[in-house]
Amino acid sequence: MSAIDQADQADRADRADQRASTAAERVTLGEDVQSLRERIALASFIGLPFVAFLVAIPVAWGGWLGWSDVVITVVMYGLTLHGVTVGYHRLFTHKSFKPNRPVKVVLAVLGSMAIEGPVIRWVADHRKHHKFSDREGDPHSPWRYGTSLRGLTKGFLWAHMGWLFDAEQTPIDKYAPDLAKDQDLVRISRMFWMWVMVSILLPPVAGFLLTWSWQGAVTAFFWGTVVRIGLLHHVTWSINSICHVVGERPFRSRDRSGNVWWLAIPSGGESWHNLHHADPTSARHGVKRWQLDTSARIIWILEKLGWVREVRWPSPERLAAKAVPPQTG
Repeated sequence: MSAIDQADQADRADRADQRASTAAERVTLGEDVQSLRERIALASFIGLPFVAFLVAIPVAWGGWLGWSDVVITVVMYGLTLHGVTVGYHRLFTHKSFKPNRPVKVVLAVLGSMAIEGPVIRWVADHRKHHKFSDREGDPHSPWRYGTSLRGLTKGFLWAHMGWLFDAEQTPIDKYAPDLAKDQDLVRISRMFWMWVMVSILLPPVAGFLLTWSWQGAVTAFFWGTVVRIGLLHHVTWSINSICHVVGERPFRSRDRSGNVWWLAIPSGGESWHNLHHADPTSARHGVKRWQLDTSARIIWILEKLGWVREVRWPSPERLAAKAVPPQTG
C-alpha cells in the first residue's frame, strides 16, 4: 500500500471516529457545549418547582390537598426516584447487577421520567464524577473553590445545582461508549422529551380519573408533578452537595463522601454515600441492619423473581477490608 493510500485510509478512519462521536452525543439531545435552549429549559424545571415549594404549605392549608393527591404524589415519587437510584445509578452507571431486557427498559424509562436528563448523558456525568471525585475534573464537587467559608459556600451551591449550567458537557464517547451502543438506551435517550411529557401529564390525568373533577386534575398536577419533581431534584442534588460535605465516614474512600442518615428514606438509600464511594459497584449502600436502603430492597426482590442476576452484594470480607480501622489510645 502506498503512502497516499495509507494517508487516505487514516483520514477516512478519523472521519468515521468523528461521526461516531457526534452520533453518541446526539443520542442524549446534547452536544459538547450546552445550548441556550437547553439552559432555558433547565432553568424552568429548576425554578418552577422551587416556587411550588414556597406556596405548598399555604396551598395545602387552603384545602387543595386531597387523598388522591397524596397517593399520586407518593407513587410518582417512588417510581421516578427508583428509576434513578436503581436504574440510572446502580445499573447503568455502575453495573451492580444484570437485568433482563424488560427490566432494563422500564428502569431507563422511569429514570427518564425523573427529568434529570437522558440516561446516557446522566451516566456519563456520574462516571466522570467518580473518576475525579472531589478533585479537579469532578463535575460537581463542593470543594471546587477551596475550604474557606466563602469557598465552601460557593462550592456547595455549585455542587447542588450550579454545575448543571456548565456549558462544557461530559463526552459520551469517553465515559459511556457502552451505553451508546445499546439500541434500547439510544432510543429511550432520543425520546427523552416524550418521557418528560408523560411525567408531567400523568399525575393530572390520574387526578381527573380518580376524582372526575377538573379541580382534582389541577391539584394532582401541582402536587404530583410540580412539587414531586422539585422534591426529587433537590434530594438527588443533595447527594452531590450535602453528602460530600458532612456525614460519617466509616469506610475508606478517596474523597469526602459521607453517610447522612436523615436523607436515607427520601433518597432511596443513596445517602449512605460513604460505602458507595468506597465500593461503587456494590448493589447495596446501607449495609447495617438499621440503614434503610429501598433501592437495594427492590434489587433483592427483582433477583428473587429471577428478573436480574449476578447482583454484586457486599460481602463481610469486602466490607471489613474497606472499613476504617478503629482508633486506639
